Formats: sequence, C-alpha cells, structure tokens
Amino acid sequence: VQLQASGGGLVQPRGFLRPSCAASGSIFSINRMGWYRQAPGKRRELVARIFSGGSTRYADSVKGRFTISRDNAKNTVYLQMNSLKPEDTAVYYCNAEIVDTTTTLLDNYWGQGTLVTVSS
Repeated sequence: VQLQASGGGLVQPRGFLRPSCAASGSIFSINRMGWYRQAPGKRRELVARIFSGGSTRYADSVKGRFTISRDNAKNTVYLQMNSLKPEDTAVYYCNAEIVDTTTTLLDNYWGQGTLVTVSS
C-alpha cells in the first residue's frame, strides 16, 4: 500500500491550492484519511481529518479556510486550501488508516509529503 501526494507549490498570501493524495496497492478498505503539516522547527500537527462516513475535523487555525474531502471510488483525499497565509507554509503529509487485503490488518500509512510555500 502506498500514498502518493501531489499539488503543493508556491502561492501568494490569500491564494489557494488543492493538494491531493491517492492510495494504491492491496487495499481492502480505508477508514479515516487526513492531512498533517510540519513547519521548519515545529512538530507535525493535524490539519484536517475525514472519516469513512464523511464526518470531518479541523485544526482551529484552518477552520473556515480549508476543506477536506475524499473520493472513495478513487481512494483519494483532497485538501482545498483557501485564503492562505504565510504561517500555512509547511510540508503537508497525507495519512490514512487502511486495511490491507493481504494481511487483513488495519495499519497507518503516510505519504511522502508535499511542500506548500505561502509568500509574496
């Protein structure tokens, strides 16, 4: 099982980006999916999470600006980021709880990270 993230980049303040993360491999089912971020010199923090039923959870710092969604048919999670601020600059990592068809075990997987830089 692998998670492949894409869609980061350089954007001006108040701009927007929509990174995505696709899961592939021997997937039986996916429980929750989410995005974390890590800024230089800081700990990795949860940005947003979406559960299999569609419920969501957001960090206070991104509420009202970011929206997480998922396409279950494509095993893909998206993060619509609007009104971006310089303090949103970080490497964004996708995360998913996946049941592998070969092991039938629920495990936690991480993508490789995609850099988001908000700067004028």
